[in-house]
Amino acid sequence: QVQLVESGGGLVQAGGSLRLSCAASGRTFSSYAMGWFRQAPGKEREFVAAISWSGGSTYYTDSVKGRFTISRDNAKNTVYLQMNSLKPEDTAVYYCAAVGLNEPTTIVVAPTLYDDWGQGTQVTVSS
Repeated sequence: QVQLVESGGGLVQAGGSLRLSCAASGRTFSSYAMGWFRQAPGKEREFVAAISWSGGSTYYTDSVKGRFTISRDNAKNTVYLQMNSLKPEDTAVYYCAAVGLNEPTTIVVAPTLYDDWGQGTQVTVSS
């Protein structure tokens, strides 16, 4: 099991940028595939981006492609989500999640496959 703590959320105007961080502690972070999800009020949690534990594979939902970038620093036990050109519809609580894998290039999209979750960080984009 790994403990996850998100940070970096806040209030930003449309067109602005934020960088979310997810710090992990516990077991070997470098063997965990990571993902970012978000949940807006009244909506289901949705997939945003994922990265393999090697960092060599990434995947994004269509609505954030070209605007968001997921990355990781295994030496710092941290995964990041750089969010540019933010839109009001990006407003949500953002969660990071982790799942231990043997395969270094696998990415995981389905939230039900993740074992560990952070507490979330609020991102609010004003128009």
